[in-house]
Amino acid sequence: MSDTSPKSDFIREIIADDLASGKHATTITRFPPEPNGYLHIGHAKSICLNFGIAGENAGSGAKCHLRFDDTNPEKEESEYVESIKTDVKWLGFDWGKDLYFASDYFQFFYDCAVHLIQQGKAYVEDDSAEEMRVKRGNLTTPGTRSKGAERSVEENLELFARMKAGEFKEGECVLRARIDMASSNMNMRDPVLYRIMHAEHHNTGNAWCIYPMYDFAHPLEDALEHITHSLCTLEFENHRPLYDWFIANCPVPSTPRQIEFARLNLTYTVMSKRKLLQLVQEGLVNGWDDPRLPTISGLRRRGYPAPAIRDFCKRIGLTKFNGTTDVALLEFEVRDFLNRNSPRRMAVLDPIRVVLENWSAEPLGHADIPNHPQNPDMGERKVPMAGEVWIEREDFMEDPPKKFYRLGPGRHVRLRGGHIIRCTSFEKDAAGNVTAIRAEILPGTVGADSPEGVECRAAIHWVDVATGVDAEVRLYDRLFSVENPDDAEGGFTSVLNPDSLKTATAKIEPSLATADAGFSCQFERVGYFISDNKDHQPGVKPVFNRTVALKDSWTKQAGR
Repeated sequence: MSDTSPKSDFIREIIADDLASGKHATTITRFPPEPNGYLHIGHAKSICLNFGIAGENAGSGAKCHLRFDDTNPEKEESEYVESIKTDVKWLGFDWGKDLYFASDYFQFFYDCAVHLIQQGKAYVEDDSAEEMRVKRGNLTTPGTRSKGAERSVEENLELFARMKAGEFKEGECVLRARIDMASSNMNMRDPVLYRIMHAEHHNTGNAWCIYPMYDFAHPLEDALEHITHSLCTLEFENHRPLYDWFIANCPVPSTPRQIEFARLNLTYTVMSKRKLLQLVQEGLVNGWDDPRLPTISGLRRRGYPAPAIRDFCKRIGLTKFNGTTDVALLEFEVRDFLNRNSPRRMAVLDPIRVVLENWSAEPLGHADIPNHPQNPDMGERKVPMAGEVWIEREDFMEDPPKKFYRLGPGRHVRLRGGHIIRCTSFEKDAAGNVTAIRAEILPGTVGADSPEGVECRAAIHWVDVATGVDAEVRLYDRLFSVENPDDAEGGFTSVLNPDSLKTATAKIEPSLATADAGFSCQFERVGYFISDNKDHQPGVKPVFNRTVALKDSWTKQAGR
């Protein structure tokens, strides 16, 4: 069982010290996604961290803002905004009234930029992007400013106003901060603050044609919202001096502190939004919510429970060093949660018919089967049963080895919740494949021990032939066949797992056919499944997705 108790880490220790010392009366964090794609499991770590800290300090009035960093109209869409809201709520968090958009602050950003120009700390640059790159220098060579940096404050104010008015084409000029072209930190070498983009914005329409860069907007947003602790991943560590410079040199109402932690990386997974978008656009997966993707919507459709994802994020904790987490740990949390909470049902994925020749000797009409073997509070269900049943093909062997305890000629096995049966014969087709099995029931063995002299050491699942229903079953597995697809010599798409999705027509018990979309259960002895939230039609077209197998077959394959 997962340890769900709060775990201390270096970020929580910093926050506790700040509260204890009186530096802050409360804590305000934020989750600030850019709406340019769907959230993935890496974002879930940040969501759990930021909203979790707010929840842990709720007594002091702590809260977490949901803020959309929508400063790039060419990549952002309202569809992504709505999907992000859905994902955060599904994970179990609520931002209340604290929903914000960077685009709501565009005038404030502009005013801060004007302030920097007035202070001689920003200027309009009309060098091309390539010229700027060359003049920026490198780690061993300091950069040089262009002649544009010599303009007066008045000239820069006029040019920036003309940029805002739409008098220039894209790429003709930008606004840069005047900081230090010889800094060893390349981010401090007069970074770009504004660029021209004649594109319609999902929130502000065509009101603006200049848009702030992320590095400029983000600290100003944090300060404007009185964020106390701005938590971000390690790739922003070298940007922190720039973050602090903007806070120190712009007219902001508060001084937030940026703290970095290691992002989540998983084996057999890509976490880049760009790569996930490529998979979607090239049709290599079936949309952003494909159950093979690490997107939160994909995990939800696959049947990963939100509490299991939260438990996983707690288990991996926070560090200051990048590393890669075995995806098997995530699968373990999912399997552990579902084992404790999922009802059991019966489905046969590779069916073979068993004819019970003496069924009329003791017809039950149904079997009483517990919905959960360790939780009697889940009750029992009556599963129809008659003289013919489907069983898994692998549960019968024509010539079984000694330790095969399922069905074979002359051997006994118990039908789950029903009789012990004995195989009397079987039939084959012209190719030598077994097509049907004949067996007899042992009267009086329902709910009873094996009769004296009868060896029966296994129970198998089954589905009644007369009342069983056909269902489409999608057997999802890992999308990539290697642990580090990002490092694949032929590119990450060259190592797609050809067996990441297999489909089968399964025989399912009647209760599964009428289950609502999103019904999660264990197919006994098979794995954990969920009725698909898009394609499943109760009573018409049952469709089930495999969430996770009962055991980690990949670890076994890898010899670990």
